[in-house]
Amino acid sequence: MSENGSLKTGVVGVGNMGRHHARVYAQNRAVSLVGIADADEATAREVADDYDTTVMSTAELLDAADAVTVAVPTRYHDDLVERALDAGVHVLVEKPFVKDLADGEALVERAAAENLVLQVGHIERFNPAIRTLTEVLADHEVIAVEARRLGPPVDRDTTDTVTMDLMVHDLDVTLSLLDSGVRTVDAVGTCDGQHVTAQLSFEDDTVAQFSASRVTQQKVRQLAVTTRDARITVDYADQDVRIHRHSVPAYVENDGDVRYRHESVIEQPTVANGEPLVTELDAFVEAVVTDSEPVVSGTDGLRALELVDQIDAQVSTELDATAQQSR
Repeated sequence: MSENGSLKTGVVGVGNMGRHHARVYAQNRAVSLVGIADADEATAREVADDYDTTVMSTAELLDAADAVTVAVPTRYHDDLVERALDAGVHVLVEKPFVKDLADGEALVERAAAENLVLQVGHIERFNPAIRTLTEVLADHEVIAVEARRLGPPVDRDTTDTVTMDLMVHDLDVTLSLLDSGVRTVDAVGTCDGQHVTAQLSFEDDTVAQFSASRVTQQKVRQLAVTTRDARITVDYADQDVRIHRHSVPAYVENDGDVRYRHESVIEQPTVANGEPLVTELDAFVEAVVTDSEPVVSGTDGLRALELVDQIDAQVSTELDATAQQSR
């Protein structure tokens, strides 16, 4: 703890996402941002100046902080999370948790043994629209889930597959909404795996379909849940939730033309305002201070990653077969 009793925090990796973690920590009066670390010295200096903190080496930061965000490319997560746990530091690691399931399992066990918080940064869990959806679904029986996370190529580290980079968000959200195990996974991909569609069936007979793309010239972040008596749609970006009920078909005559239409009642529940990252980091800090289970645990991160691995394996097999046939 700092001299004023606040939690000492830091950020390892201040690129596109990490700099926002630094911003939120710096604005949070309940914590003290003691430092940041990044392999790019110029970027580190810039972010440190912006948020009135200190540039440190990773070793120095782990020695100074009580809790850190790890926001480096996924291939470095395992090593840096392990180093943080070795130093007795609580960790929020950006999604996806790790590249290898076995590494992630070892980290979960290590955090539990050391009584340290290990939270995975699945930020959509903290989106106000998803929190509203969770409340709405308390009175509904889910039949099906559809998710689309599409967009054009991005200017950042993209060594992760599109499933690991984008679809993992919706896989995690869906797993959090459904109290059932996964029965089957079927997936296909195109454009060298940059556009992937996956279909899942669950042990309670719920079905789900996911699409993720880095080659679609429109940014889409949408989720839809079908229940016994409603269809609930979510726009992640607009933080909008709509409940469609009582769809009534009818034939309507207009100037001699007969047309078919559906009318339905649409409810639009109130969605609280708020930046998901602020809520996510508040939850992380609370878990550390109260010694409680994080909202998104390492085990949650592993569940989503296990599905990512299954989907990517099927896509890779299918793409390899297609390549062989074209030779």
